[in-house]
Amino acid sequence: MARGMLIVFEGLDQSGKQTQAELLRDFLVSQGRGVELISFPDYSTAIGKEIERGLHGGRDYAADVMQLLYVANRYERRPQIEQWLDRGTAVVCDRYLASSIAYGEAQGLDAEWLREIQRFLPQPDVTILLDIAPETAARRKAAGRDRYERDLALLSRVRASYRRQSSGAGWLPLDGERAPAAVSADIVSAVAPELARR
Repeated sequence: MARGMLIVFEGLDQSGKQTQAELLRDFLVSQGRGVELISFPDYSTAIGKEIERGLHGGRDYAADVMQLLYVANRYERRPQIEQWLDRGTAVVCDRYLASSIAYGEAQGLDAEWLREIQRFLPQPDVTILLDIAPETAARRKAAGRDRYERDLALLSRVRASYRRQSSGAGWLPLDGERAPAAVSADIVSAVAPELARR
């Protein structure tokens, strides 16, 4: 059986990651593909609950500790992701490896260290960057923002990191300021041919 495909959505909060992940899942299901949709952080685990406390003021973790928690949260799901991919399933993921690099680098952590500690996780086949300005993120979510979402200077550095990363192989950078239907059309036209070859 051909290996599945790991398709990851990255970008600032409110960039449309969840919307586009769900639209892609629905498209792939309509084409008869087996699909699993996951997102990180996974707040259902013990580590995920610690992340939630750290984001909303219940814990005061340093930046490196927060990123280690995010990475550990992904390793918790590694066996399941690998199993799906081995079965030929398309795995659509809302946030993954690049988030730790972008947010960690924006807080002064070493990008190479952040890559290295995630080396044994399943690597994405394609990472789709939905690029929006920090001001757009703030406008789209006016209330209930976590500690990262409230810091526009931090989000500017996160965006810069994402843009640097997206110049590498396996990335599809898209303008996330556009209408969701236009963004979705670009995603489908990029992903569908690759999946058809598997």
